[in-house]
Amino acid sequence: MAKKSLTKNESSAILSPRITEKGARGHEAGVYVFNVATSTNKAMIKSAVESLYGVSVLRVNVTSIRPKKVSSRKGRPGITSQSKKAVVYLKKGENITLS
Repeated sequence: MAKKSLTKNESSAILSPRITEKGARGHEAGVYVFNVATSTNKAMIKSAVESLYGVSVLRVNVTSIRPKKVSSRKGRPGITSQSKKAVVYLKKGENITLS
């Protein structure tokens, strides 16, 4: 399958794969988790995954990760930044090689 050129929105939609133990369990079933930009929607994520990896996406679930309060070693209060993750379900038999 020939890759098409990515638009600016597609190339900035997916930030990185989210490598966790829970996410790794879904790889055999064709389920992958990505960190995505907070301004993206499901359609943008679907088109970005299809064009970047050359696979067929069945559905996309999106979750916002709220900011959390943290403290540093010196006791200074801080806050983590808000983020968003996408769970992408692929067509049966297809997979993505994450390196």
